[in-house]
Amino acid sequence: MTSPAAPAPAAASGNPLPTDWTTPDEVPPFDLIKPEHFRTAYARALAGHETEIAAIKAEAAPPSFANTIAALELSGRALARVGDVFHLLTGAHSNDALLEIEREMAPQMARHWNAINTDAALFGRVDALMQRADALGLDAEQKRVLERYHTGFRRAGAGLDDAAKKRLAEITERLASLGTTFSQNVLADEQSFALCLDGKAELAGLPTFMREAMKSEAEERKLNGHVVTLSRSSAEPFLQFSDRRDLREKVFRAFAMRGDNGGATDNKAIIAEMVELRAERAGLLGFEDFAHYRLDDAMAKTPAAVRDLLDTVWARARRTALADRDAMQDLVRETGGNFTLAPWDWRYYAEKLRQRRCDFDEATIKPYLNLDRMIEAVFYTAGRLFGLTFTPRGDVPVWHPDVRVWQVRGRDGRPVGLFFGDYFARPSKRSGAWMTSLRDQEKLSADVEPLIINVCNFAKAADGEPTLLSFDDARTLFHEFGHALHGLLSNVTYPRIAGTSVATDFVELPSQLYEHWLEQPQVLRRFARHYETGEPMPEDLLQRLIAARNFNMGFATVEYVASAIVDLDFHSLPAGAAIDSTAFETKALARIGMPDEIIMRHRPPHFGHVFSGGGYAAAYYSYMWSEVLDADAFAAFEEAGDIFDAATAKRLHDTIYSAGGSQNPADAYKAFRGRLPSAEALLRKRGFAGPAIAAPASAAH
Repeated sequence: MTSPAAPAPAAASGNPLPTDWTTPDEVPPFDLIKPEHFRTAYARALAGHETEIAAIKAEAAPPSFANTIAALELSGRALARVGDVFHLLTGAHSNDALLEIEREMAPQMARHWNAINTDAALFGRVDALMQRADALGLDAEQKRVLERYHTGFRRAGAGLDDAAKKRLAEITERLASLGTTFSQNVLADEQSFALCLDGKAELAGLPTFMREAMKSEAEERKLNGHVVTLSRSSAEPFLQFSDRRDLREKVFRAFAMRGDNGGATDNKAIIAEMVELRAERAGLLGFEDFAHYRLDDAMAKTPAAVRDLLDTVWARARRTALADRDAMQDLVRETGGNFTLAPWDWRYYAEKLRQRRCDFDEATIKPYLNLDRMIEAVFYTAGRLFGLTFTPRGDVPVWHPDVRVWQVRGRDGRPVGLFFGDYFARPSKRSGAWMTSLRDQEKLSADVEPLIINVCNFAKAADGEPTLLSFDDARTLFHEFGHALHGLLSNVTYPRIAGTSVATDFVELPSQLYEHWLEQPQVLRRFARHYETGEPMPEDLLQRLIAARNFNMGFATVEYVASAIVDLDFHSLPAGAAIDSTAFETKALARIGMPDEIIMRHRPPHFGHVFSGGGYAAAYYSYMWSEVLDADAFAAFEEAGDIFDAATAKRLHDTIYSAGGSQNPADAYKAFRGRLPSAEALLRKRGFAGPAIAAPASAAH
């Protein structure tokens, strides 16, 4: 295995970032990397990239694929290497020094890339190639890479006049700074909260496994007793099980108000400015609003197409959620409660309603969902589908002692890449779960094997005890590993289209599709085993779990779809609109008839998908758009009569998981399935199939 474009040795400063790494698989030597190394490494890498770009622009020969597109693909390797390490650490194991550098680097990086992506000379070379693409003798992958570069330059504003480019550069830099500040504010609010509990009264209702995890968290933070944090894997189970309504309210309000507490970490003014700048940017590029700009290069193409899907699902989900609400209010009265169900009550009474309707509770299931066994299930599924094997590696550098590494090999026994699992919540880690990489697959500079990472925030058990997952946690594990497979199985030549470099509303297909295998009886029978006895989950419990997979689906869908609608509403505003983010949120939710007892899954002040850099700005709908695809895609295995059908799995591998962005996403899906799907498969999957339901009158757009 060879790494891309090995950097020259560094000066005698002892900075390991610009040097050749002699570590196993050339993984970054994390034990040697210090925060102070990044400024020097970034400066050197930025200068090197500028020199490479200048050489491409100065090329005397007429533009060719080799001297322009391939040259662009080969440029910036040192910069990418430094950035991959830096962004991993700022997300998964940060500190004040790294966060300070992140604030400094965000506008610098935006300025650097904006200068390249709007460069008239570079765009002129790319445009000249695009105009005669059919005469260049390019293969299909090369044509796609050329098209992606041309689209990227055009959407970045390379064709604008100098005044517009100047303003666009200012907007780009400012947005980068705002996105960094937004995410750091949320992190600060999460780090500052720790609800310490002790004594039977405050722990009432909490299962043993939760108490052990909360005690472990207290020890991690050097606190006494048991601690609830604002990690989703800590806060949500507490809301689900705690008998103390006053404490549930306290945790809920802290969780819901991240980024919305006034003072230095408040994000509301940042939201207003970001939305305004994005609208202005879209206008400079010839679009009526940011949503139209963003969706122009997505599968959905238009906001209207997205709203059609969201409104269809919203009406059905809302009806289901309201029926569940009424049933839970009855439970409140039955158990002597003299109060109206509130948002901090929903998960608690939903758990009681599930016990009544489905004859099991989360505490019954969790002992069978040992993290180590669920990791085995994830790997087993990949082995059955794609012939992969996973062998632990103890010789590879890692950024935290909890990180685990596996060597991944293909059906032929040859190395595919390395997979890193960073599973546990800690104060130095941002909330949520994500897939990232330290190196992407490619074949241009050499046959490069990827280094792929899953980062999660599961509540870690006490020393010597196994970490137990909720079913939602296990689903997250499968989801993120689906992304990891997209990176590991990538088999393309050019980095531009490798792995997850696909449209945002297509990138969730491989991850959401992979979740389906968790719910399959033959997988659960094999891996859902009691952490103490090793006994498999009783068959009647397994069947009840599967039968109840759509329990509370109205709630889950409402909180998600509301977030997607509000995101789209924000980014459908024209430039110059005055924005009060709280008033806007309130009005948008009133218009669609949001139940009072449910809040958005991500309220705007902590909506990192949309405002921590904007990867999902005007595109949070993508999870549901991809779910239309994944529900239909899994049906292909069901129709084959085998959830591991070899022919279907090979087609899935070849057209989706290994193909990266080498095709238009619609063409890629049709290559797998033979057609595009309708929303019916999604509605069936979520339990919403049936006659169409009109949306509330207030939801009209």
